[in-house]
Amino acid sequence: MPKKSSRRQRGPGARVAVLLLLLVLAAIVSWQIFTPRHRAEPLRVARASPRPPLATPSPTPAPVASSSPSALPPVPARPARSGGAKLALIVDDCGQWIDTERGFLALDIPLTLSVLPSVRYTTTIQREAAAAGKGVMLHLPMETVSGLYPGPGEVTTEMSDAQIVAQVEADLAQVPLATGVNNHEGSKGSADPRVMRDVIGVLAKRGLFFIDSRTSAASVGEQTALAAGVPTAARDVFLDNRADLAYTEQQLRDAAAIARRTGSAIAIGHPRPTTLAAVRALAPELQAQGIEFVLAGRLTSATH
Repeated sequence: MPKKSSRRQRGPGARVAVLLLLLVLAAIVSWQIFTPRHRAEPLRVARASPRPPLATPSPTPAPVASSSPSALPPVPARPARSGGAKLALIVDDCGQWIDTERGFLALDIPLTLSVLPSVRYTTTIQREAAAAGKGVMLHLPMETVSGLYPGPGEVTTEMSDAQIVAQVEADLAQVPLATGVNNHEGSKGSADPRVMRDVIGVLAKRGLFFIDSRTSAASVGEQTALAAGVPTAARDVFLDNRADLAYTEQQLRDAAAIARRTGSAIAIGHPRPTTLAAVRALAPELQAQGIEFVLAGRLTSATH
C-alpha cells in the first residue's frame, strides 16, 4: 500500500493569502523605486548684472581739513555800494583759445581775463590783455572732488604746506602780470581750510586779491581771505554753463539785476563764441540801464 505524503495540501485560502502578500510586497517595492524623493536643488549662480556707473560725486563735499572751518569768520552780507551798479566780468580759462580771447579784448568795456598757467598762450594773452587795459588774474588750478585733472600747476590736498606755497609761487611766475587770483575748478581744494590758508598766505605777501569762483558751496576761500585781511569777493553768476546765446544773455541780465539790487556783482564766463556774442550784444543795453562795467579788482574788499 503506498505511503501517504506527510506534506499537507494547501487549500485555496492559503494560496489567496500568499498571493495578497506578494501583491503588497510588489507595491512597496514599486513605490520605493518610482516615487521621487526630496532632494536639494542644485546651486544656481545668478549671472552678475552689469555694474552701474559710479555716481557723480557731489559738488559740495564736507571740507577735508586739519582744522574746523567754523573757526573762520562768516562772510557778511554784501552792503550796497554807492555810486551806481557795478558789474565785473571775468573770462576764465584764458590762454587756450586765443582768437576768442582777443575778441573779448576788443570789447570797449572793462573786463578781466583769468589766465591759466603753463598753457599754450599763457604769456601772449596776459601781455595783450594788459596792453589793452584789461585786468589780468591767475586762474589757479586746484583739486576737484571728481578727480578731473584741472591742468598743469594744480594745487592738491595731498601736498604739504611747503609744496602748496611753492606751487602757487610757480604758477604766479607763469602769470607775472596778475593782480589777483581766482580758483580754477577746486571743488575739493577750495573746501580745505589748510590748503586755502597756504594759498591766501602767498597772496597776502604779494599784495594780491582773491576772488572765490565758488565751484563748491563748501568753499572756504572767501572766509580765509577775510581772516587774513586779503582783499576778496566771490562769484555771483556763471554766465555759460551752457554754450547757448539766449541762456548767456539771460545770465547777464540776472547779474545786472544783482548789481542793481546790491550795488555790485561778479559774473564769470569762458572763451566761448556764444559768451563773446552775448556780452558784445548786451553791454550797450546794460550800460544804458545804468550798469557800470569795472575790473574785478575794484569789487574786492578786505572787510566787505
